[in-house]
Amino acid sequence: MSDVPTISVIIPTHNRVTTLARALDSVLAQNLKPLEIIVIDDGSNDETGELLKLNYPQVKSYRQSNHGVSHARNRGIESARGDWIALLDSDDEWYPGKLAAQVKELERLPDLRLCHSDEHWIRNGKRVNPRRRHTKLGGHIFQHCLPLCAISPSAAMIHRSVFTDIGYFDESLPACEDYDFWLRLTAREAVAYCDAPLVIKYGGHSDQLSRRFMAMDRFRLVALEKILCADVLSPANEAAAIRTLAQKFQVYSAGAMKRGRTAEVAELRNRYEPWLARYTA
Repeated sequence: MSDVPTISVIIPTHNRVTTLARALDSVLAQNLKPLEIIVIDDGSNDETGELLKLNYPQVKSYRQSNHGVSHARNRGIESARGDWIALLDSDDEWYPGKLAAQVKELERLPDLRLCHSDEHWIRNGKRVNPRRRHTKLGGHIFQHCLPLCAISPSAAMIHRSVFTDIGYFDESLPACEDYDFWLRLTAREAVAYCDAPLVIKYGGHSDQLSRRFMAMDRFRLVALEKILCADVLSPANEAAAIRTLAQKFQVYSAGAMKRGRTAEVAELRNRYEPWLARYTA
């Protein structure tokens, strides 16, 4: 890492004027100041534009028609000037030492290109404790990332070269685009981790993707298929990915069958047959 790393903060937002100010204030309060703060307004029809213009003139903002969070993140990353990209969802916030702690950890591990951290969870205004399966880790964590999203976007700081090497967030996925991205990255390299809560992650509100899209495993199945086809997995990681795909297929197909979607289940079974056969053999 350079002596003074340049960090671009990317905040995608859509109709979150009530929480965007909190997110921006937490960036402006950082002990280590970023090079720039970029907000991508993904087609908001609330007062987001007025908030940015009146209260945050130092923030770079871009408005686009509604294309989804992946498109908004990607546009922000493409326009960024920093060597490091720090993501922040507009409903979350950082503790003041977040960026400084991650830079310190990356200075200790200069060969790594992603650093994430632990987090505090607030659900419907109350502090809750994550379950054990949500435990955060560093190192080679591909298999840890298979069951569910093991890195929070708001906790991630990523070297911009990563996007050149493995691509951007998949804009075809309406949800679980972060799960897909972490699989692609952790299949190839280790990650750094700050074992301290540096982020406050808020949940329980109605516009969360996990509430808008039921049966999120259907998007995780797409991500698993992609990584299995990428020819980048070690034998152990490939076996773990196949096992996860089979388990998620079983859960998703059971729910789909209950709802009478037999044709969809048959199509998916045929699509995943090469891996399902290896799992059951």
